Amino acid sequence: MKELLDYREKLLARLLEAAKQFRRECLAVNDPFAPLTAGGWNAHQVAAHARDVDAQAYGVRARRTALENNPEFQNFDGDVYAAGHYNANESLPELLDGFVASVESLVEFLRQLPPAAWARESRHVELGSGFTLQTWVERDLAHIEEHLASVSKGN
Repeated sequence: MKELLDYREKLLARLLEAAKQFRRECLAVNDPFAPLTAGGWNAHQVAAHARDVDAQAYGVRARRTALENNPEFQNFDGDVYAAGHYNANESLPELLDGFVASVESLVEFLRQLPPAAWARESRHVELGSGFTLQTWVERDLAHIEEHLASVSKGN
């Protein structure tokens, strides 16, 4: 059990550090509106996407899984969401500060939970059942790290 508790604490510490690292990398990009890859998104778009997925999908799923009895989640299509909500005029520093604040709030919330809460389950309409709170936190981290790597390559 101690190993599992240690793993979860390291997971939360890495989630928070990855969000802060992502912010630093995005702010270090010389031109946040230049595509990171040929025909791809720019750093501003990637930052908005990472923030939106954290806020609209993984963060919500983790919180609801902790608080509700086996909640069911709809699919979240980040590309479709971006097409309808992306705002190129949004301040990159403010966008990223909001993203980090959201992750900080989630980490603070998760650290207050009893160990048993991490095993609470939820369902996804397309992916099925058995998704634990821990799974959503791991997926949130993986998503942030994926985009951290893409922005880092662009620097």
